[in-house]
Amino acid sequence: MDGYDLAYVALAVRDVQAASDLLGGDLGLERLSIAGPGGVVTAYGVGGTALALFEVGDPFLNSERAGVDHIAFTAEDPRAAAEAGGFSGSATPGAGLAGGEQVTLERQATAGVATRFTAPLNLYGPVTRRVERIDHLGIASADNRIAEAVFAGRIGLPVESRQTDMEVRIAVESFTSDKYGVVYRNRPPEPVGGLRVSFLTTGDCELEFLQNFDTRHSTEVQHGTSGNTKQDQGAIGGYVAKYGAGLYHIALKTPDIDEALAHLGARGCRLIDKQGRPGSRQALIGFVHPAAFGGVLMHFVQREELNDA
Repeated sequence: MDGYDLAYVALAVRDVQAASDLLGGDLGLERLSIAGPGGVVTAYGVGGTALALFEVGDPFLNSERAGVDHIAFTAEDPRAAAEAGGFSGSATPGAGLAGGEQVTLERQATAGVATRFTAPLNLYGPVTRRVERIDHLGIASADNRIAEAVFAGRIGLPVESRQTDMEVRIAVESFTSDKYGVVYRNRPPEPVGGLRVSFLTTGDCELEFLQNFDTRHSTEVQHGTSGNTKQDQGAIGGYVAKYGAGLYHIALKTPDIDEALAHLGARGCRLIDKQGRPGSRQALIGFVHPAAFGGVLMHFVQREELNDA
């Protein structure tokens, strides 16, 4: 089984027009209009998929919170795709976008990730100056082994890579003598934060599962400030503790992260990071403040593609 492409990502935003201004006006993504059960849905093509915008509280959504609400995989026969993976879910003809059939899977069967199968929508967008495609969707994970068993084992998504992010504290002792000189000794490193990360490929992007590495080293989150591994661990652990495992953020791939962040900043967009900083997969990352995107946490990624040998 080769897995499934991503049909669309549903974003629950507090203001569809403001989110549209960011995606279409500031980032130059192509606007799409899709028929939905409750009326026309505004969407933006991003590489091989699309971001579909919904007001918080829309009955098409899974929850009443702002953020990444659900993902939908493309399947010629959504009901058969769900059954092939051993899932039970509700299937209603005409209930999906563009009047197609859609199957909503139970979240307890998908490691907390709100997931649907949908009839083909053929949504895509051209590469723009600042956005090439979706790089990944960040998922706060309670257990990456369970998540991989579902999305790799039952849905068939290839595992792109796995990594462990660690932040350590190293104490250095010095012994200074007027006769014997100076001696320095490093104490053993002390872990202060960590995440286990798994990337699974769907279409032209990945699902990034982020699992708290060690609950003994959680931390409070300083909202609105540039993060580090310790703070990222605290954010993921806090989200899972409050809401359970689920979709957490969206990341857009850009060819020049510093230019993209500077461009948004110059247009009055509130930023968390003003320059790219080190992130997973040898990338530079930079976060936009959720207040600038209707409550959705989004960041840019600049990285080189590595070809498999």
